[in-house]
Amino acid sequence: MTIDINSLLRENIKNLTPYSSARDEFQGEASVFLDANENSFGSPLDTAYNRYPDPLQWKLKEKISTIKGVPPQNIFIGNGSDEAIDILFRAFCNPGVDNVIIVPPTYGMYEVSANINDIAIKKVNLLPDFQLDLEGIAEAIDKNTKMIFICSPNNPTGNSINRQDIETVLSNFPGLVVIDEAYINFSRQKTFIQELTEYSNLVVLQTLSKAWGLAALRIGMAFACGDIIDVYNKVKPPYNISQATQELALEALNNIQQVNEWIRETVQQRAILAEELADISIVEKVYPSDANFILAKIKYADYLYDFLVDRGIIVRNRSKVVLCQDSLRITVGTPEENDILIKTIKEFVI
Repeated sequence: MTIDINSLLRENIKNLTPYSSARDEFQGEASVFLDANENSFGSPLDTAYNRYPDPLQWKLKEKISTIKGVPPQNIFIGNGSDEAIDILFRAFCNPGVDNVIIVPPTYGMYEVSANINDIAIKKVNLLPDFQLDLEGIAEAIDKNTKMIFICSPNNPTGNSINRQDIETVLSNFPGLVVIDEAYINFSRQKTFIQELTEYSNLVVLQTLSKAWGLAALRIGMAFACGDIIDVYNKVKPPYNISQATQELALEALNNIQQVNEWIRETVQQRAILAEELADISIVEKVYPSDANFILAKIKYADYLYDFLVDRGIIVRNRSKVVLCQDSLRITVGTPEENDILIKTIKEFVI
């Protein structure tokens, strides 16, 4: 589907003049920088961080480009995926007028970001098998629906959303379809990044926080057509990714072999953990997972959660989430951590 992205933008964003520094405005190389009121003498650190970082993170984008197979100009790097989500609301949704569709149970920040930006949320629950309710989505769309958020593999259920169903939404919805692939590295599902040239309304979110083990650095990525990336760059803070973060991320991206080994081990441990959980009497169901976590339906889930907390083991209680009653979401840990978890659950007595 081809959509005029400009027609979806808020009027004030269409007319926005973005912040521009002197370094955006000159071409070529310079050796004396007296434009940005930095400390010209250096930093009180072994590494000099007195200069502002590259506002568009081109070296990092070029490295990501070689790994993902996407041109650098189709990449936005945010302070976590949360920034990439928030900017979409601020750029495309008129407060108090527009709405977005989410498909619970799903990642909670879509709703939080909508509420912060005063954007109405329409909830179309997943079907009992945790797949899209296409009829429900079609009925929920109105003239003010700007975005649909789909998390795949889904958080907290762990399953991948049927690819053909997502393509149906992409082909028929005249707004942005945001596919959150935070857990794609642990899945056999193909990324939708490959479809960017087919759908101008597609935004794919990924992150370096999960498989890449860089959660503390807060690096989220949005992949989209050039027009959407231009909007991202227009709205974002001038220097949203620090120099130190860019340098550390570049270093980490050289270690793809290590990351692939961790992914393989995580998938192996996921299968072992699922099997061991299923053998425990109070565990009623272990849902299939394409992520680095498992959702398990458990008798007395609330009590078990408190029991684990008392013993210093923190999992996520999802019992109050729609379709996830009496369920705990458990991250796949190291073999040692998983053994401690299983041993402790077996000690639980109601």
